[in-house]
Amino acid sequence: MPVVAHEIKFGTDGWRGVIGDEFTFERLALVAPVAAQVLYNTYFSTTGSRTIIVGYDRRFMAEDFAQAVAKSVTAIGFDVLLSESFAPTPAYSWAAKQLNALGALVITASHNPGAYLGLKVKGAFGGSVPPEVTKEIEGLLSQGVPLAAIPGKQESFDPWPSYTEGLKGKVDIAKIQQAIASGKLTVFVDVMHGAAASGLDRLLGDGVKEINSDRDPLFGGGAPEPLPKYLSLLFSVIKTHRETDKTGLAVGLVFDGDCDRIAAVDGEANFLSSQILIPILIDHLTQRRNFSGEIVKTVSGSDLIPLVAKLHNLSVFETPVGYKYIADRMLAAQVLLGGEESGGIGYGSHIPERDALLSALYVLEAIVESGRDLGDYYRHLQQQVNFISAYDRIDLPLASMEVRGKLLQQLQTQPLTEIAGKAVIDCQTIDGYKFRLADQSWLMIRFSGTEPVLRLYCEASTIEQVHQTLAWAKNWAEST
Repeated sequence: MPVVAHEIKFGTDGWRGVIGDEFTFERLALVAPVAAQVLYNTYFSTTGSRTIIVGYDRRFMAEDFAQAVAKSVTAIGFDVLLSESFAPTPAYSWAAKQLNALGALVITASHNPGAYLGLKVKGAFGGSVPPEVTKEIEGLLSQGVPLAAIPGKQESFDPWPSYTEGLKGKVDIAKIQQAIASGKLTVFVDVMHGAAASGLDRLLGDGVKEINSDRDPLFGGGAPEPLPKYLSLLFSVIKTHRETDKTGLAVGLVFDGDCDRIAAVDGEANFLSSQILIPILIDHLTQRRNFSGEIVKTVSGSDLIPLVAKLHNLSVFETPVGYKYIADRMLAAQVLLGGEESGGIGYGSHIPERDALLSALYVLEAIVESGRDLGDYYRHLQQQVNFISAYDRIDLPLASMEVRGKLLQQLQTQPLTEIAGKAVIDCQTIDGYKFRLADQSWLMIRFSGTEPVLRLYCEASTIEQVHQTLAWAKNWAEST
């Protein structure tokens, strides 16, 4: 079957597809040179470079696909620095900026199940390219890029040393190491068989207890996404630890497949999404590191985030879902932190890229310097701003894109006025439909741009209310 250019579409962060079906060597050989050319068109004027970073994660044949990218990019005359091992996606963004490259092409499917692979495109500034760049790539796919008379050079490099040294300089590593060595803090890390493997060991030494470290392209039959349903081993390990050590602090840190998303588990084995971690990080970085700047959140972020920002006299800027929108804002304003509910968090003092390892270090520093368990820290913040809430999200598969279109048309032509027995008082449409209800809870309905999936988000005063509202939304979608 010939490559069909118009079937290749970039989502919120890159192009992804099922290996051997949408994602093939043939299609990658079409996309990669065009992406390299567009990086040149966009960033050569500021870098003067002709070098492209090529990296990969631990998925099935990822290194082979990366080699194919390198070959196709050198064939059109660009020089390539090909990673000699897997590494976190943010390590390649870091390398692009540190090495003055045009950008990075990273073979990864992030948090998707094992059948998927993909390509992320990073800019010379060290973050995801903006939507206009991926649109330009899509627009040029049918034209392709001619081979060069003289191919570029290919060299290998190790992305880890510069990246980890850069991270170490941003936190009090010695204080964290001392807390671990003395038994005051026990750190468990679930790398979910992904590219975060060995990361905290490299940063903190041998005291970290890493699980799911082996390379498993099937991810234990699940997906490398930091969600409770995939974390049974981590919950079990922390509960067992708590039975034998009731005095010291404990935390579990969770990374997705390419280590740009984070979640955590507190000492009582409660799951903590980035909806909880972001307020804690804002408080820690302002109180103990004296950071300042704007807080950038996506429309699906918790209402606790602006309340904690207000506590520290920080302004808030809201974006659609997708870290590239946060990165755009980070390039345009002085930003302390930018975060999304799915686990991506980045910092104005770093590259404009979500970076789960740096977030992990800041979380550990917050625990050590506050002396609080993460769950206790979160409850303390809620009390400070007088806001108690619960949050959850479900991704609902739809029968077809036609069903998706029907639901979208109904939302546009027959706006919801009542949800789960509560009146709708406001509807925000920056990305999908976010309904604010009479009791100040909210429901957000958002469609995947590339597949028949409906994403439902809800925050309310109790988890029971959250689940009732999500059940109502699911029933609405399935009965429409």
